[in-house]
Amino acid sequence: MDAIQDEAIGKRARGLDRAFEILDFLRQKRQALKPNEIAAQIGAPRSSVYELVNLLLSNGILEFTGGEGRVYLGRKLYFLGAAYENHFDFTRECEAALEQLADETRETAQFCMLDGNKYTVVRMREGARPFRISTDIGQSVPIPWTASGRLLVAHLSDQEILNFIPSQDFRLPNGEWLDPQSFIVEVRQAEREGLFTFNSIVDSFTHCFAVPVRGEEGHAAATLCLVTPRDDGIANRDRYLDCLKKAAAGLEHAPARPKRG
Repeated sequence: MDAIQDEAIGKRARGLDRAFEILDFLRQKRQALKPNEIAAQIGAPRSSVYELVNLLLSNGILEFTGGEGRVYLGRKLYFLGAAYENHFDFTRECEAALEQLADETRETAQFCMLDGNKYTVVRMREGARPFRISTDIGQSVPIPWTASGRLLVAHLSDQEILNFIPSQDFRLPNGEWLDPQSFIVEVRQAEREGLFTFNSIVDSFTHCFAVPVRGEEGHAAATLCLVTPRDDGIANRDRYLDCLKKAAAGLEHAPARPKRG
């Protein structure tokens, strides 16, 4: 009897893992897809994907959109996210820090984290410049492409970093390959200095600044960043880093603190 119960529990757990995989896949693709397309692209049995999609549809986690049976993330996910944000002070503190950074520097300010083995922008406030720099919030980006990535993996050993980052993510947007050992040297530099800046790999016109927001374990749980026009960023390097460090210090240990009262 225990073996049967354990098997049933294991099956439900695998189904739950697959459901989250479907949701995360749609989030990354950012488009509505048919269940058979989802199954083919995540390498899952069509029968189980159809079953899970129907279950998620019935609970409002997925919705039909775009015709021909295509599905995408449902509005209930928005309400769940809103409930999370309503429960924690950190979102409000983060927004205030980004607003202050954008006001002080007139540059685009971002709050960034790891999403699995990828980098993502969680919050952003555009600067006041006529020349706007923006990015898609929530879009997954290879870690080696980013200034923040050097800080967000700095708590790992060299081998753990190589195991964590997919080998194909060292291929840069221009098709060239970043030597993993060179990346690790930059990670250790970022770890020693508590910051990382560079001319953007993704955009040839911008310069990126990142400093860690440390969690309770002492390593970078997130980063605060500025994305600036290249010449202006280099000219204002010290001032921008001072602004970032001050804002990051105000967010230290703030994640996941429930609202008071």
